[in-house]
Amino acid sequence: MVVVQKAERVGSPRSRGGKPVGNITRGTTNPNRMRRLDRWLAGPQAWRLRAAVDPLVVDLGYGASPTTAVELFERLRAVRADVRVCGIEIEPDRVRSARALERPGLSFHLGGFELPVAGSPVLVRAFNVLRQYEEADVQGIWSLVQSRLAPGGLFIDGTSDEIGRRVTWVALGPERPLSLSFSVRFGSFELPSEVAERLPKALIHRNVPGEPIHAFLQAMDKAWLDAAPLASFGNRQRWTGMCRSLHDAGWPLQDGPARWRLGELTVAWEAVAPR
Repeated sequence: MVVVQKAERVGSPRSRGGKPVGNITRGTTNPNRMRRLDRWLAGPQAWRLRAAVDPLVVDLGYGASPTTAVELFERLRAVRADVRVCGIEIEPDRVRSARALERPGLSFHLGGFELPVAGSPVLVRAFNVLRQYEEADVQGIWSLVQSRLAPGGLFIDGTSDEIGRRVTWVALGPERPLSLSFSVRFGSFELPSEVAERLPKALIHRNVPGEPIHAFLQAMDKAWLDAAPLASFGNRQRWTGMCRSLHDAGWPLQDGPARWRLGELTVAWEAVAPR
């Protein structure tokens, strides 16, 4: 039986006496839950993997089942055949069970945010992991993982619902956060702001008046409602119209129609960062 730790303070992530950094989490997951993020990594972010000297990727905190780590490996192998995906979990039984699925390019390791793998990863994915920690610990955890990234590397801190219909993630480079992305399944919401319940830990408690993320979500709702006449052409056209309105209003969106049509939207971190 796995004993799940209560969301404790991590303390100083760099001083754990050689022990894995982090707490045992619930580890719940479902097949295909991470497909929206994986599509983004294998799409507009694929250049990072192609340009990497060492195509090392880490799936951090893959949970009770290694299914999503295997899916990540298979999806990224289409981008670069020699990719190496290392799944990391802090609970020993989860690692022992996952090792039955190891193959060339896919391995599983015991550890935490210290990333106990040789080399500097070009991509690190931590999904539905930091959500179970204290907000006060987020910056220290971010910094620790960022310090392990390869030049041009990316750390993804994201959250999704149980079957991956509403997804958000923060993308961080080695030195700073870069962007916040939303990805939703059309028909799974009435207002875009409903995705607020799946915001990453750094933002989920900041959706209050006076905070930039609240202003952005309100702007999304207004643009969505204003685009209602496009609904006769489908929600895909309505979402695209919403994104175009946000862009025209001066919000620093980092993507374009090709991604908008997928139900995605990426905005520069500076526009939504906590005050």
